[in-house]
Amino acid sequence: MRGTDMTAATTATGTTEGIGTTGATDTAGARGRTGPGHPRGAAPGKTARRSRRRPWRAGFQRGRIELRHLLRNRKEFSGHLINVVVALLLAHNISGKVPGTHIPMAHLTLAGFSAYLLFQIGLVNLPQILVTEREEGTLLRLRATPGGIPAYLIAKSLLVVVMAFGTLLVLLGAAAVLVDGPLPHGPGGWLTLLWVSALGLLAVVPLGAAIGAVLPNPREALALIMLPTLALLITSGAMFPLSSLPEVVQKIASVFPLRWMAQGLRSALLPDTARAAELSGSWELPTVALILSAWAVVGFLLAVPLLRRATRRESGSRLSESHRKAELSGGRAA
Repeated sequence: MRGTDMTAATTATGTTEGIGTTGATDTAGARGRTGPGHPRGAAPGKTARRSRRRPWRAGFQRGRIELRHLLRNRKEFSGHLINVVVALLLAHNISGKVPGTHIPMAHLTLAGFSAYLLFQIGLVNLPQILVTEREEGTLLRLRATPGGIPAYLIAKSLLVVVMAFGTLLVLLGAAAVLVDGPLPHGPGGWLTLLWVSALGLLAVVPLGAAIGAVLPNPREALALIMLPTLALLITSGAMFPLSSLPEVVQKIASVFPLRWMAQGLRSALLPDTARAAELSGSWELPTVALILSAWAVVGFLLAVPLLRRATRRESGSRLSESHRKAELSGGRAA
């Protein structure tokens, strides 16, 4: 299942790196050396550029392998479609209007759930993937591969972006056809949908990577992440107007990115009359951009050292010990 495909992806990464390294070595050996450090006729600048491109090439190759795995794995693929079905059922069964407007409450719910899907992929799905692959030994194998960790992160970024935008487009398209759901109003609406979604992913994906680096194991990952995520779904105004919540809840929700992702997507999907239901009576798009950018910076500052620390701590003995504990806990559960 995932372990086999991840091994294939890791092998592909290592193969790509190995080709470049071997080629450089053979060329140097064939041409001989003219100085203390440079082969005859070599172009150091060109070699450096080629070295920088290797992780990107390997990362995109690995990303394509993982995307094929996702599309072929019916169980994993259906998990994303279930979220779309849940959103459609909610929209179908919710009635009434957004307070102070003539806009259906179902439209507000669909806009908020669109933001939640992006939030969930970055902050729930990604940590589970990272923890699972850490226990399978993927990070340990990549540590011994030149450029393996950068290629791995590039592949994961590609996977998350395609999953997020694919799920979002399926939800909006299905909602428009089945429950008369909202779509962006004009080119400006589509542009807002694009930059809010992209900036929202930048805000939550690094946080997801940081969380995945510190979670103990896959068995505890979902339980530790899901409850806070559902709490944010309820308190961030994604499912109903934030103005209907107590003021202290509004202030707490305003700290987290989901509230601003939902507000940005509402500005793209709902007409301007829906601004009457917002706390300030406006979409506050500059504030949306500022707060999501701040979360992106914080996430990257946390994710990079935590991922490096998690990678350095991986070893064969540590991996064997985690497998032994998993087998013991599985035996007790049986």
